[in-house]
Amino acid sequence: MTKPKLNKGKKIYEWIETIQTNPNDEGAKENVVTHYEKLVHSIAHKYSRNQSHHEDLFQVGMIGLLVAVERYDPSFNRTFETFAIPTIIGEIKRFIRDKTWDVHVPRRIKELGPKINATMTELTEKHQKTPQINEIAAHLNVSEEEVLETMEMTSSYKSLSADTPQESGTEEGNVSILDLIGNIEEGYDKIDTHLLLEKILPILPVREQEILKCIFFDNMSQQETAEMLDLSQMHVSRLQRQALKTLKEALEKEGIYRF
Repeated sequence: MTKPKLNKGKKIYEWIETIQTNPNDEGAKENVVTHYEKLVHSIAHKYSRNQSHHEDLFQVGMIGLLVAVERYDPSFNRTFETFAIPTIIGEIKRFIRDKTWDVHVPRRIKELGPKINATMTELTEKHQKTPQINEIAAHLNVSEEEVLETMEMTSSYKSLSADTPQESGTEEGNVSILDLIGNIEEGYDKIDTHLLLEKILPILPVREQEILKCIFFDNMSQQETAEMLDLSQMHVSRLQRQALKTLKEALEKEGIYRF
């Protein structure tokens, strides 16, 4: 292997040659990793901006470093650092594009997003005004719909926790996002039905009232109701049907049939 003529870091090229010849040489790998640890941290910091995923980006950067070691060819007469840095950055960017979105979006959106941001900066500096959607689309040779879709979906990069506090504008103070999300309460319909039944039940004989209360108010089965009232299940079933028919006819007369 022909090494570049360098006064510094000659040992690096010996380690690289060792790894390329013997990929299982952990000692040589550890030497390279240790030597470039600060460089990879520096690159990772540029993209993590001290956020919680910095350590993940650092580990990905280290993978990029080892990939660069495997692919480095000194015959191009480039220093290893010149070759390694773009490879490390590429691995980190790929990780950010594919792994750090809170919500899944198509890859084309992830790839177009940074291009739109760069185009907006470029056109703003060039024309001294914020570019229009059609100008961005024309510059990138994509449709306006794609630009709008990407700009909207890019907001999915980071989602908020349901516990994130929000200003309520009331004396109670802040509330969480979860507090602002409504739920479908099915109990209201049941309450209305119960109130209606309680109002019209008196038109039934006492025994039929007891059966309906057991089944519809106390959630008892026909068998349980029969045992409690000392009746056969068949008798309970017949009385239940008879009672419901009577109630149905009464409600139809009043124009409020709900069964």
